[in-house]
Amino acid sequence: MHVVRQMTAPAVRFFKEHRDPLTVQTVRSAAAATLAYVIAVRLSPEVAPLTAPLTALLVVQVTLYSTLTTGLRRVNSVVTGVVLAILFSLLVGLTWWSLGLLILAALISGHLVRAGEFVPEVAISAMLVLGVTTHGDTAWARIVETLIGAIVGMAFNLLLAPPVWVEQAGESIEELSRRVRQLMLRIGEEAAGRPPATRAAARLHEARRLDHDISEVDADLRQAEESLRLNPRVREGLLHRVVLRTGLDTLEICTVVLRVLARTLTDLAKEREPERLFSEETGQVFEQQLAEIADSVVSFAVLVTTSVSANAESAEERLASQLRQAAGTRDRLAELLFEEARRDPKRWQLLGALLTEVNRILDEMDTEHRTRRLFEELDRHSREQRERLPRLTRMRDRLSGLPTRFRRDREGKPAGRR
Repeated sequence: MHVVRQMTAPAVRFFKEHRDPLTVQTVRSAAAATLAYVIAVRLSPEVAPLTAPLTALLVVQVTLYSTLTTGLRRVNSVVTGVVLAILFSLLVGLTWWSLGLLILAALISGHLVRAGEFVPEVAISAMLVLGVTTHGDTAWARIVETLIGAIVGMAFNLLLAPPVWVEQAGESIEELSRRVRQLMLRIGEEAAGRPPATRAAARLHEARRLDHDISEVDADLRQAEESLRLNPRVREGLLHRVVLRTGLDTLEICTVVLRVLARTLTDLAKEREPERLFSEETGQVFEQQLAEIADSVVSFAVLVTTSVSANAESAEERLASQLRQAAGTRDRLAELLFEEARRDPKRWQLLGALLTEVNRILDEMDTEHRTRRLFEELDRHSREQRERLPRLTRMRDRLSGLPTRFRRDREGKPAGRR
């Protein structure tokens, strides 16, 4: 234990000084592999038990949830491969045809035991054990080393909890909102003047490229969601995940509507070129409308990423104020677009579509709409958990009722409705 403290103390100090998740993960992986090798040297009959640090290095993943699940699958794959190798060595030995048959059986067995991404590890373990003469000692040594590496990797994450990637996901969401804001500002500024159809089409292509940005943010968010699962450093992990996921869904809807709006403006520019898209007053109000919506998008992203902090209330008030201002501008824009449609009846569909798309974005970011969506998602997760783990849910409900019954017994009267 003293040796373990000496080895982990520098890592602990390094974690405190360097909180970047990538740095933390790198140091954790190296320390876990080294510790697994030190333990394996004492317990394994092999001279160089490198399987233990290799297993620990592979087991210590980015998140605690993946570490636990990966460790179990890896141990499962290695043990399965070793058992197959022992059976083959006892029955047929090592030949070219037995090796091919062993690989085929190992790959099939890997799928049967649900080894996941470690299906090739079943065949690798089987080949390494089959290739030696004293298969008994080698098989036992490989199992021991694998168990050591997996246990060290999982225990290491319990002692030094893996980093939480929520902050990085929040930064990605805010960066996406800023890109959406910049595009909205450019579209509004150009729409107020005489944009050629080619420029309007270029803005449409920019809006379509936001789909790629959404995919990148979604990958960061999936990593953050997994880092919250089973992590002892996080309380209310489900709430974190639901807030971020619903926030990204809302931004994705806004980008889709923005793409439709850019397409409407492109069609309008083609029909009216080289004239102005709107009258001067309507163009100014439309530019103001998109600028206010753009600011609201950034405020919404800030609210989503700070919804569990002390700044959540002020962020929500700021967003609500911006949305009220944008709603007032929307009413003024509706009157002006109606006048535009009366002067140019042939384009009433395009003008009406612009107002519809503005309404959709404002509705998606509405605070009441967001609250309702959060409750729906929380209820859905709770319902799925009850259906998937009914016994665990009943046990949790019984445990949550213990304090109430305890107070009722001590006081000799009901503790009140919970």
